[in-house]
Amino acid sequence: MSKLALGVLASHGGTNLQAIIDSCLSGAIDAEVRVVISNNSRSLALERARRADIPTAHLSGSTHPDPDSLDEAIADTLQRHGVEVVALAGYMKMLGPRTLGTYRNRILNVHPALLPKFGGQGMYGERVHQAVLASGDSVSGVTVHLVDEEYDRGPVVAQTEVPVLPGDTPDTLAARVLEQEHILYPETIQRISTGEIDLNALAKTKV
Repeated sequence: MSKLALGVLASHGGTNLQAIIDSCLSGAIDAEVRVVISNNSRSLALERARRADIPTAHLSGSTHPDPDSLDEAIADTLQRHGVEVVALAGYMKMLGPRTLGTYRNRILNVHPALLPKFGGQGMYGERVHQAVLASGDSVSGVTVHLVDEEYDRGPVVAQTEVPVLPGDTPDTLAARVLEQEHILYPETIQRISTGEIDLNALAKTKV
């Protein structure tokens, strides 16, 4: 069986990218990362990819000041590398219509909470965990979802819960959530690669 061809977009540290790379190399998932794209030329994600001999591309407003041109460049790069499914791993930019259209129902994102709670524009990183703690919820978690034109509103693909513990701070909660991101994201990609998860069927639902 051929391996699922992945393209990963990341802006900063790329720890979820590393979890995916490690899972590919170990054979835990039947997939391979064909290209890593970052809007940050100094991102650790690009270095992680280079260390694994994965092609990289820095595509951003500095390389393509026109948003439509940038959108075209991202979509063209993914297609040129034969990417079938796109995984966003801490990618901090909204994708354009060409990329969203080309990879409709084939773009994944991982979010550090149980969507539809604590999602939407501006809800990322520490802000999410601060909001969870402020709410008094006893459970947080991780969501893998499909990406569309709205922030964090695409259909849920997979979720796992993470307990909120007494005395938690945003940092301690974030650390436990991140551990589960590194497990759930590769597991979900594997379920897609085997056909256990049908993204087109999921696309009929919405958060």
